[in-house]
Amino acid sequence: MDTNYRKRVADSQLEDLLEAVGAVLIEGPKGCGKTTTAEQHANSILYMDDPEKTRQYHQMVQTNIRYILQGANPRLIDEWQTAPELWDAIRFEVDHRKQDGLFMLTGSAVPADFSKINHSGAARFGWLTMRPMSLWESGESSGDVSLANLFANNKKIEGVSSLSINDLAYVLCRGGWPGALLKKSKKAALTLVQEYYHAIVKYDISRVDAVTKDEERTKRIMRSYARNQGTQVSISSIKADIAVNEVEDISDVTIEKYLSALRKIFVIEDIAAWNPNLRSKTAIRTSDTRYYVDPSIACVAVGLGPDDLIEDLNTFGLFFETLCMRDLRVYADSLGGQVYHYRDKNGLECDAVIHLRNGSYGLIEVKLGGDKLIEEGAATLKKLSEKIDTNKMKQPSFMMVLTGVGDYAYMRTDGVMVVPVGCLKN
Repeated sequence: MDTNYRKRVADSQLEDLLEAVGAVLIEGPKGCGKTTTAEQHANSILYMDDPEKTRQYHQMVQTNIRYILQGANPRLIDEWQTAPELWDAIRFEVDHRKQDGLFMLTGSAVPADFSKINHSGAARFGWLTMRPMSLWESGESSGDVSLANLFANNKKIEGVSSLSINDLAYVLCRGGWPGALLKKSKKAALTLVQEYYHAIVKYDISRVDAVTKDEERTKRIMRSYARNQGTQVSISSIKADIAVNEVEDISDVTIEKYLSALRKIFVIEDIAAWNPNLRSKTAIRTSDTRYYVDPSIACVAVGLGPDDLIEDLNTFGLFFETLCMRDLRVYADSLGGQVYHYRDKNGLECDAVIHLRNGSYGLIEVKLGGDKLIEEGAATLKKLSEKIDTNKMKQPSFMMVLTGVGDYAYMRTDGVMVVPVGCLKN
């Protein structure tokens, strides 16, 4: 095992899947550390893109595919999508060996050609989505407040965050990319994120479906998406936003194709609407809320650095929300839950609802900080809590205002928790 490896939240999820199914497909954006994580659990590894052996491996896929599957288990096959035929061969091996934890598959964020795959892999394959690192994983959260403990009804919270507003601006622009954490300087780390962005607009978005997409149009769409994070903005609104710079008219269908490609390579990841049982009938908005998988890509898309965010706290707050959604999704996944948002016709809105499989849920409002914003967040949480019909569903396990600026985690007298994101973990 690599002694420099920083253990990820997904490690325990991967261990559970290896005990439950024959093979695990690990997905996620480029640079999120999928292969490194899998390597820590592998007893043998096949790198399909090894330049000295790749031609040999691909020939063997056509002539003797079962041979290259031999090796100590779990066997990791990296860049498996370059030979999609491996999928059916692995499914066959899983069926006939009748063992769990045989294979792990990792690769580029660009999806495999599933037209060459005959079987779904149901009950044989498990799926693990890895995202960029949360602040707890990157070592910038103290981890004093655990969501698992809050769902276990441990309401005593204490915690200290060491993140200053300048620290927060930097980690937001740097993102949770493991490669960026290894850089010796902040400038180098920020440059790496810029290179991720350039790879997306120049190459990756066109590799999804082998259809060339215009680089400048991709940049404009990504810029508009970044400006509209945390909203349920429509495709037509995005179209209007970018129309000023469009030489020719662009259709809604074209924009959706670009966004679909960005979803497939895990650049954007929207949050679905939550539909609770309420005491009285209220129309709930069902549109997804727009987010990037990591706020750093959004920062590059609009040309913002740490100093820019410090000078524009309104924009800082919007992009901070994306950082919080990234971390909450990492933590929720590890607890077997999912993150939703809530908004009704009257404008009542809750930024995040973590809902577990057992029906437990927590309500979270995201605020950059300051007494006024915290009060607004607490009021929203209490108002939503009062509307929920607790005869048909559980009471919320907790209500939390998740902040960026603030030293301490504490419980208010009204039962609402105030927790700096620099204190949180799964």
